[in-house]
Formats: sequence, C-alpha cells, structure tokens
Amino acid sequence: MTTALLLTAAGLVLLLIAGDALVKGAVNFALRLGIPALIVSLTIVAFGTSAPELLIAVEAIIDGAPGIAMGNVVGSNTANVLLVLGVPALLAGLHTAGCDTRKSFVYMILATALFIAGAFFGPITWVHGLVFLAALFAILADQFFDAKRARAAGQVVDEDEPEGADPDMAWWKISAFLLFGLIGLPLGASLLVENSVIIARSFGVSETVIGLTLIAIGTSLPELATTVAAAYRKQADVAIGNVIGSNMFNLLAIIGITSFIGPIEVDQGVLKFDLWVMAAASLVLVPFVFFKWNMMRGTGAILTALYVSYLVMLLV
Repeated sequence: MTTALLLTAAGLVLLLIAGDALVKGAVNFALRLGIPALIVSLTIVAFGTSAPELLIAVEAIIDGAPGIAMGNVVGSNTANVLLVLGVPALLAGLHTAGCDTRKSFVYMILATALFIAGAFFGPITWVHGLVFLAALFAILADQFFDAKRARAAGQVVDEDEPEGADPDMAWWKISAFLLFGLIGLPLGASLLVENSVIIARSFGVSETVIGLTLIAIGTSLPELATTVAAAYRKQADVAIGNVIGSNMFNLLAIIGITSFIGPIEVDQGVLKFDLWVMAAASLVLVPFVFFKWNMMRGTGAILTALYVSYLVMLLV
C-alpha cells in the first residue's frame, strides 16, 4: 500500500512537471514558426494545460478502468469551482464584479448540459466524441473571431504573450521541453492510474471515487496555484477565466478525444449524484458572472466547506 501511494504521488508530480514542459516547448515552437500568439493561446496552451487529464483518461481506458476517466473529469470540474475558486477567495478575495465572462460562462453551461446528456445516453463512444469536439471547435472559432472583430474595431485586446512564451529560448531547449513532456506524460499517467486502481481496491472503494477525489484534486493543483496567484495580484478575470476554460476543455476535449480510444462506461452513482453536483457547482457562479457580485472571504469559506462536505459524502 505504501509503495502504491508513493508511486501515485510520483506519477502525479511527473504528470504536472511534464505537462508544464510540454506547454513551454509547444508554445515556443509554434511562435518560432510564426503562428500568431492568439491562436497559440486558444489552442496549444489550452490543450497543453489539459494534457495531464487527457493522458490519465486515455491510460484509464487502456487499463480497463473507465471510472477513473469519468471520475477525473467530473471531479475536476467540481473541484475547479468549489476548491480552486473557493480557496483563493478565502485567502484574499476575488473582485469578480469587474469581470465580463458572461459569454464564456454560457458556453461552459452549454458544454455541461451536452456532457450530461451524453452521459445519460452512454456509454460514451466516438459518436459522442465527435459531437463534443465539434462543439469545442465552434467555441474556439467564435472566440477567435470575437478577438479579430474587437481588433478591427480598435478595441483593446489582451496582447500578452501566451503562458510559457520565451522569445529567446534556444532550439535545443525547446526540443528538450518537448521530449521531456512527450515521454513524461504517458509515464506519469501510467504510474498514477495503475497505482490508483491498487489503492481503490485496497480501501474497498470504486475506481470512480478515486477519480472523483484523489486524482481530481491532484490534477486541479495547477489551476489552484494559478488562481491563488491571480487573487493576490487582484486579477479576478484570470482566476475565473482559468476555471471556465479548464471546465470546458475537460468536458469536451478530454472525454471527446478519449472516446476514440474506447467506450467510456458511466457509473450509476455518477449519473444519480456526481453529475448533478458538478452542474450545481457550475451554477453557483451565476451571481458572480451575471449580477456582478464579488467573491469575498465569506463566499470562499462557503465554497470550500461545500467541497469538503462533498468529499466526506463520497468517502464515508
């Protein structure tokens, strides 16, 4: 058991480090080829930061543990709202009143509804995957054309370089980041999934519960670090935008791509409870997105307490 726990932790750490390396390598490779920063941000950065979750889902299907794939996505989305926004709000407060994330939030809710519908018509197969990926492509295309229209109208558009960009990075360093990411991601995923299954069986819990808890929290750590830093820098738009974007990619890209590896069975417990917790957590953001409420310390305490309560219900 101790060995399995250590190997699970090692797999998670390797996944997170390799995922970061892959993003840095891919971003700078794309920029060196002359691909515009906006496209890099909407595609390479977004997909790259979701790479750990994707590799976990793929490895889970290959290893015959679909509960981990489904649990990780559903659990991550719940954690992203209640924990990843709750903790920064508790620590420093998030001034969300000045953020305009309405359109992105509506897309996230539509993605959530589409995903839940797909789950109830499961198992999720490549047919569902095509629909999910088509929806994601439509969202990315709309975001891209929105940015182009804003530029053409002379509006201020965020021209910051994508995460991980370094104009002076040498080609050998770019290659090293890419190589480490491409090797480390599947190795980390394999360690994490295989040993998580061992832990689940040892404690007599389902693989789905392990996906909803241990793996979901682990893969949400990068988002948590980003939102905590954003809260202290008074960048609430970065914090809430990070969560909305991550949730959309989890539902549409990760499950969409994984469905081509093999069918994804949906546990009855997920259908009856966890999907609705995920949906309710998403809807918690309505007053902060549409009614310009600030997410202050009291709100953060409530969100964090709700997440802890959810974990207790799963594990007890």
